[in-house]
Amino acid sequence: MVPWDKTVQAMIDWIEEHLDEEPTLTGMSRQIGYSPTYCSTRFRETVGVTLRSYTAGRRLCRAAIEIRDTSARILDIAVTYGFSSQEALTRAFVRAYGLTPAAYRKRPRPVVFSIKQNILFPDDANREGVQEMESILTSPNVRVEYIPAHSYIGIWDDSATCYMDFWDRHDCDKICGIVDSMENVADPVVCGHTAGWYYKDGKRAYFYGLGVPADYKGDIPEGFARKDFPGSHYLVFFHPPFDFLRDCGEVMKRVEDLAWNFDPSTKNFRWNEGVCQDYQRFRSELFGYEVLRPVVKL
Repeated sequence: MVPWDKTVQAMIDWIEEHLDEEPTLTGMSRQIGYSPTYCSTRFRETVGVTLRSYTAGRRLCRAAIEIRDTSARILDIAVTYGFSSQEALTRAFVRAYGLTPAAYRKRPRPVVFSIKQNILFPDDANREGVQEMESILTSPNVRVEYIPAHSYIGIWDDSATCYMDFWDRHDCDKICGIVDSMENVADPVVCGHTAGWYYKDGKRAYFYGLGVPADYKGDIPEGFARKDFPGSHYLVFFHPPFDFLRDCGEVMKRVEDLAWNFDPSTKNFRWNEGVCQDYQRFRSELFGYEVLRPVVKL
């Protein structure tokens, strides 16, 4: 891990916590414990944009969410997120999203939000021996869950077999920014930033996007497609919450080994993957890691 990656991640986390408080380079550097010049230089080298540009993008994103999801006055939202006037917010909004805040509130549509960056990954922690919390690894388990009929808006990539394959071939910031902008219409069960597998010529391939209700009538983002799926039971293979930085790889291996080698007849089911797709849920500190495979009762 590059020595200052932890510092840059701390900067990103601090910015996120102060988006509605006029975050300043001086205030952040005082909190992080490094000079403003050091913070600014390292941030740009690691993230690829200036700290000022990144903060402006995140504040505009947060303003867009409030415009979409609340009835607060656009002027008040503009002031909260550091814009000098409603007109200043409107100019920034049109440049970024192609429509005015008022038009967006009246008819929200998929746009590319500026997403929160993540600098630290499990491989970094493994190289550094990072230990953020006590390791709590266990054997994965299985339960049955019913998911009602729903639609899915995403990108299905016949050549990708897993998460890393997929992002080697696609623009993560753009796709995740679009999915973020559609969280307000996400299905409550198959929510935003879900992913998983489907079968192409007998081989597993990977997809990414979000679930939406079966009666969704909104826009489909460019480059995405929509598919409809009936209600189905799923076998959910899962591991409870764990330390993402240290144990992610091992947890995923344990869950997927169980999922791909499980005999559903032991639960009185057969696979239903010709009709529905496999889902992947990942919230390491909230519920852990899950792989869902559709089944039909015998």
